[in-house]
Amino acid sequence: MPCFSSFRFFSCFLLIFLFAASFYANSAQPTPAPVLAAKSWILIDHATGQILAENDPDSRIEPASLTKLMTAYLTFKALKAGTITEGQEAQVSTAAWKQEGSRMFIEPRTPVAVGDLIRGVIVQSGNDACVALAELLGGSEGNFAAMMNREAARLGMKDTHFMNSNGLPHPQHYTTARDLATLASALVWDFPDYYGLYSIKSFTYNRIQQSNRNRLLFIDSTVDGMKTGQTKEAGFCLVASASRGSRRLVSVVLGASSDLARAQESLKLLNYGFQSHDMMQIYAADQALSQFRVWKGTEKMVSAGFTHDLIMSLPKGKPNKIEPVLESRQPVFAPLAKGQEIGTLTLTVDGELYGSFPVVALSDVPQAGFFGRTWDAIMLWFKSLL
Repeated sequence: MPCFSSFRFFSCFLLIFLFAASFYANSAQPTPAPVLAAKSWILIDHATGQILAENDPDSRIEPASLTKLMTAYLTFKALKAGTITEGQEAQVSTAAWKQEGSRMFIEPRTPVAVGDLIRGVIVQSGNDACVALAELLGGSEGNFAAMMNREAARLGMKDTHFMNSNGLPHPQHYTTARDLATLASALVWDFPDYYGLYSIKSFTYNRIQQSNRNRLLFIDSTVDGMKTGQTKEAGFCLVASASRGSRRLVSVVLGASSDLARAQESLKLLNYGFQSHDMMQIYAADQALSQFRVWKGTEKMVSAGFTHDLIMSLPKGKPNKIEPVLESRQPVFAPLAKGQEIGTLTLTVDGELYGSFPVVALSDVPQAGFFGRTWDAIMLWFKSLL
C-alpha cells in the first residue's frame, strides 16, 4: 500500500534507511577467507609477500613433483649465469632412463638438448628429465640434492629438505606450503625470461605428446603457471600463479582429494585474493617520511624513506586506517650512503600489524672534518650523562 500519510511516509523512509544501512554495514565487512577441501594452503601477494589466506602452512608434507620447482630454479640459475645453454646436449644415464613414475621418455646413449629437458620437467613432469639435469649440473643426483638444499636455505625455506631432484618419496624429503610459496615467488622474481615456460600447455618429445597437468591453464586465462604434484602420501597438490591487471598472486594447495579438486580449490583461493583485496601505494619512492639526526657528518639531518614505492594489499571494505610508527636507529653516524638502512617503519591497519619495513637514508652524508667529529663526540658524551 502506498505511504500517503506523513507517519506512513516517515515509517517507510525509516525502513528503507535501516535496510540500506544494514546492507552497507554487511557489504563493508571484509570477505572471509574460504575454507578449502585440502590439508594445508597459503595465498600470497607476489609484489608484497603478504599472506592473504592460510591454513596450517608450516605442516611438513611430502612435496612430490612440486620438488621440480627447485630443479627448474637451479637450472634457470645456471642458464642465467651462462654455465649451460638451452642448445647444449646432456647425456642420458641408465639411472635417468630407469626412473619410475611420470616420464619424458628420454633414452640412454641419446643426448637431449637442455631446452627439451627443461620442457620435459615443467610440462611433462618427467622424473627422468630431472635426473638428467641433476647429473648435468651436479655431477650426480646426490650432489644436486645438496645444491638444492643450499639454495633452499638461501631463499629462507626453513622447513624444507631435498633428497632427490624429482620428488619420489623419501623419509627425509619434505617441505611446507609456506616454503613452496617462497620458492614459487622467487621463480617469478628471479627468472622472468624463463617463467613463461610454465604456461606451455603441451610438449612433444620422442613422438610422444603430453599435456601440462595444471588444469588451471586450460580454464582460466589469467593463470600462467606453475606445477602439480601427487603421491599417495601427499595427495593431490598444486602451486599456481595468476596475474590480473597489475597484481600477481601465488597459491599453494596441498593434500586435495583429486586432480579436479586441487584445481577447483586453487581457483577458489586465487579468486578470493583478487576479489577481496586491493593494492594500495602507501609511500612513493624517495618520499621523505621524516628527518633523522646524523652525528659526525657534514649535515646534521638526513631524510629517511624508501628508494622504491611501498605498496600493500589491503582488504576491501575495511576503513583502512593506517597507523605508521617510525623508529630511528639512533645514534646514526656519518658517513652515510643513500639507501643505507637507518630505521624501521611499522604499519598497523585497524589495529592489525601488517608489517615492518626497513627505512633508508635518501641522500649521502659524508663524514665531517676533525673539529666537526670532535664536537659531536663531546655532545654525545654530555647526552649520555642525561
